[in-house]
Amino acid sequence: MSLGFELLGCDDRARRGRLTTAHGTIETPAFMPVGTAATVKAMTPEDVRATGAEILLCNTYHLMLRPGAERIARLGGLHKFMNWPLPILTDSGGYQVMSLSELRKIDEEGVRFQSHLDGAKHLLTPERSIEIQHLLDADITMAFDECTPYPATEEQARESMHLSMRWAERSKKAFVDRPGYGLFGIVQGSVYPALRRESAAALQAIGFDGYAIGGLAVGEGTALMLSTLEVTEGFLPAERPRYLMGVGKPSDLVAAVARGVDMFDCVLPTRSGRTAQAFTRRGTLNLRNARHTDDPGPLDPECRCPACRNYSRAYLQHLVKANEILGAMLLTRHNLTYYQDLMAELRGAIEAGRLADVVARFARRAADEDSEAGASPKAS
Repeated sequence: MSLGFELLGCDDRARRGRLTTAHGTIETPAFMPVGTAATVKAMTPEDVRATGAEILLCNTYHLMLRPGAERIARLGGLHKFMNWPLPILTDSGGYQVMSLSELRKIDEEGVRFQSHLDGAKHLLTPERSIEIQHLLDADITMAFDECTPYPATEEQARESMHLSMRWAERSKKAFVDRPGYGLFGIVQGSVYPALRRESAAALQAIGFDGYAIGGLAVGEGTALMLSTLEVTEGFLPAERPRYLMGVGKPSDLVAAVARGVDMFDCVLPTRSGRTAQAFTRRGTLNLRNARHTDDPGPLDPECRCPACRNYSRAYLQHLVKANEILGAMLLTRHNLTYYQDLMAELRGAIEAGRLADVVARFARRAADEDSEAGASPKAS
């Protein structure tokens, strides 16, 4: 295998690991900020690094359409293009083809679709997806798959999963193996345990550097997501990293880490930063609420980010209501810092054998995690 993965310790099913790539090392469990179009919205790469992020996710579909993978390759690859010298994982583009394209047709060869930008027609196959990710110089390439929609009957999920497994085999054949670079397969099968088992076995027979769990957080609800995840984790090899795609809320991350997941990505912290939402150690804040209008206190007195060190809730609310770009920048920086600090706390808890304490704390807060937190200590 071309990626190095070392399992440093466990606390029940939770894992503490280290993933080594061509562009650096990632301590796991790890959260990957989403830089879909070669940028994390409202952030500079330097600011993203300051949050503690060690790896970003970028997207094949968006970059193939604009500015084009061949152009990025000519300009020195994605790391140089976006000034991010650390590891990059690229999504294969399959999900975006399904969710963004106006017209699409799936067959054995791949997906024919029209661009959501200009209506131009394209064909994305496993081979082309892998080629694009190679041109981008992604440290971690994702196999091309079909993201099974929810709900789906067991027969629909089976057909979709089998297609993804055939595409996974073609992805593996197309991948250019080289030191420090790796290819992840994606387990599909919707919420059906037998299909998840079959998919995991098929991927392991092909052989991948890591294994992603796809097709969750697509509308099935938290309880069903976690039960499906718990079953699926048991089918995956302990010696390779595990990546839960597109998840999620802080409480989801904690629950998934407790079930053996090593890597995550989600647009939630950055999107929330642009919509006046802030994640804190006391719950989630909505900066549009009137209670913050005269509040001189910080978002989170325990947070190290510039928004919390230097600005009040009252000022941040003013920025939000005035539609000032600085508001989105500060709240995004805060949310990404919160997520990275949470992952560092989880790593430390696993090392110390006290993950159950973190899980219990989030379980007590889960019922109202999305509700407004109380007034800041300085204002109370």
